[in-house]
Amino acid sequence: MGLTEDAKLLGNMVAAPQLRAPDETEIFLDAMSMDELTSLWCVLQRVSRRDLTGGARGAYVYFDHLPHRKPDRALELALEVLRCETDKPTVMQLNDKFLPSLLYAHGDEVIERIEAEVEGNERLRWLLGGIQFGPDEVMMERINRIANMTAWRADDLAHRRPREALDCAALSLPELARAWVEQYSKSDRDRDDNLFAIMDYERELREEDPEKAIDLILEILKIETNPVLLSLLAAGPLEDVISMETIDRIEREAAADTRFRKLLGGIWYYGVRDELKARLDALIGDARW
Repeated sequence: MGLTEDAKLLGNMVAAPQLRAPDETEIFLDAMSMDELTSLWCVLQRVSRRDLTGGARGAYVYFDHLPHRKPDRALELALEVLRCETDKPTVMQLNDKFLPSLLYAHGDEVIERIEAEVEGNERLRWLLGGIQFGPDEVMMERINRIANMTAWRADDLAHRRPREALDCAALSLPELARAWVEQYSKSDRDRDDNLFAIMDYERELREEDPEKAIDLILEILKIETNPVLLSLLAAGPLEDVISMETIDRIEREAAADTRFRKLLGGIWYYGVRDELKARLDALIGDARW
């Protein structure tokens, strides 16, 4: 399929009334032809995180589960993606979770088929070069014998290298907030080392300057309303920065900003000391997401 047909397929899937529960999603997608399923998998890799809602999220979960539920169909999908998809970053997403999950869950069932398929299939050898861990040493030895790790590593390094590296410490707070939104909005396919630079800087702020970490969260709230991005903001930077040392500031900001107070509903804080839990309970009440 072309990009227009792929987009139409995704649109139909998102709007389909069947996709109201996980089991209904499975029935709907299990009935697809391999050609349709492959096209859907490929177009999903291009969907940004901020657009991963509704039926698209349901399909994403379906593909996460497919290697565990139906190993033969999962392997057939991987081979079909290799055969028909020309965009290398999209194909590389098979090694993000899909193929490793298949090998961990059903390696003994599929490895002989993979070894047979690799004959004359350089793209499959290249893809297997990205398998870093296996269920056991014997499986990894079999994979390593047929994998082209050198070719994979070269492409992986090139893919992860950003055109312009972020210097987070040199950015103003508004610039840093925009960079956070940009990096966390990207699809997994489009991630590069700039995302990890942002994540490292978040950790640095949390450990060394938690007040600035909270400043950054508030700055992001000024420019972002997407629920997917806000859930990442709550479950990541906000949840991580809350402590007995920051709770006074958290309470002040929650009293002054209803959006910040609402954001607190997306954090998990089970297991924290009783005093902190009581103060968070008082702030959040029944407004948990």
